[in-house]
Amino acid sequence: MAATTVGDIMARDLLTLDASSTLKDAHDLMREKSIRHIPVVDKLTGKLLGVLTQKRLIATVMSLLSDYGVSALERRERQCRVVEIIDSDLESVDVKAPLTEVVPFFLKNKHGCLTVVDSEQRLTGIVTSSDFVRLCAELLNKPDA
Repeated sequence: MAATTVGDIMARDLLTLDASSTLKDAHDLMREKSIRHIPVVDKLTGKLLGVLTQKRLIATVMSLLSDYGVSALERRERQCRVVEIIDSDLESVDVKAPLTEVVPFFLKNKHGCLTVVDSEQRLTGIVTSSDFVRLCAELLNKPDA
């Protein structure tokens, strides 16, 4: 049976940061794990605070480099909290949302990810454009029934 809901294709085993995390923490995590989106959650409640994208991280690093130079970059990255630069005005979706409702979000907004939260706004997963590409590959490679 083909995937039909967000829960069928979303990533559940997520790497996250919390409000006390720094830009340096995020930079290291993105580099080490080859990820482009890091959800930031409240350490105590698990509620989603926002998402740090690779695009936002790079823009911030470039700004720090321009303002302070290479020699000060690591120190400045350690001083910058991720909550200062996350995208907190974002759309989220429920795990049971049909994929047909989610596709237009990716096409219209050109976002690379959509967070999945429960009724208490606790992070339960994330859907990325890569998840849709994997689904396409699966469907394209499926033998005709």
